[in-house]
Amino acid sequence: MDEIVKVYNVEAIQHFIRKREGEEKLGEKLQVCDGDWKKSVVESDARYVILGIPEDIGVRANQGRGGAQTAWKPALESFINQQNNVYLCGEDFLILGEIQVEDLMLAAEGKTGKDKKDLKELRELVSALDSRVSAVIQYCIMQGKIPIVIGGGHNNAYGNLKGASLALKQKVNCVNCDPHLDFRSLEGRHSGNGFSYAFEDGFLNKYAVLCMHEQYNNRATLEKFKSETKRLYYTSYEEVFVSGKITYSRAIDQCLAYVKEEPFGLEIDLDAIINVPSSAKTSSGLSPLEARQFVHRAAQHKNVVYFHLAEAAPVLSHIKADNKTGKLIAYLISDFVKGHQNPGGN
Repeated sequence: MDEIVKVYNVEAIQHFIRKREGEEKLGEKLQVCDGDWKKSVVESDARYVILGIPEDIGVRANQGRGGAQTAWKPALESFINQQNNVYLCGEDFLILGEIQVEDLMLAAEGKTGKDKKDLKELRELVSALDSRVSAVIQYCIMQGKIPIVIGGGHNNAYGNLKGASLALKQKVNCVNCDPHLDFRSLEGRHSGNGFSYAFEDGFLNKYAVLCMHEQYNNRATLEKFKSETKRLYYTSYEEVFVSGKITYSRAIDQCLAYVKEEPFGLEIDLDAIINVPSSAKTSSGLSPLEARQFVHRAAQHKNVVYFHLAEAAPVLSHIKADNKTGKLIAYLISDFVKGHQNPGGN
């Protein structure tokens, strides 16, 4: 494919803005592409580049429920309709657009992962997507930008990490808030093994997971973490919120201490948050406030190089007209940027 980014120009963004007299929305001030996404990244003085990945191929390749392709546009609409004010300035953002996935989604249409042939084909499509994501992330970071990536399955962590590693010419660290370690076997690419593939392929150095759920990670993965304590680390949800062995604040600090001394990616799986519609929606997870606190504190460290919000699937909500998920993602993006612009955890 010649063009891997579907750019969002002024007209595309205007479609989402809900203008109101006496108010100024972020969408009225932010920067957009002029047609050539690479040129726009180079010429823009915005620090943050917002990018969507409207796909659920990786989730289906992991034999999960699809729907992760539906997070991008509601999140974008909610974000750009926030107020442009002293707390957040639209000029700090470049809306790049979305990774071009229409051909991949078409090839994946009707495939659920229950059939072995379908499963193999889905995983091959994820590998093709990896190449597109990593190329865009690499380019943005090489230009000194911080990508904020919305949507798609957690398979896209691989492309984020590969892109960051290639841009910086070194392995990078990562902290992930997720009920699942996503370090499953190297059986073909899917949403459950983005980190294990990045680790194996030499892009990921140290990896820490906040509040994983003890009964939703297999024995082999847990044993891998115990055998690689210098590079792999987790705190469990149960030891924080059930047994109370450590406080939530300390759990965050421990995870960040593990990764913060070198460039690191910040990942959050939206299924870590209670009742957010996703492939693996949880009835026992972090509150939205706790998730926001984690993102803000992680962003305060100077070595963070990107932020990825994965797995949300608004289409799976039983309230079809509700945009709570998009609004939550907008809050998390705002928290990330406010934390990054006001560092306190160097």
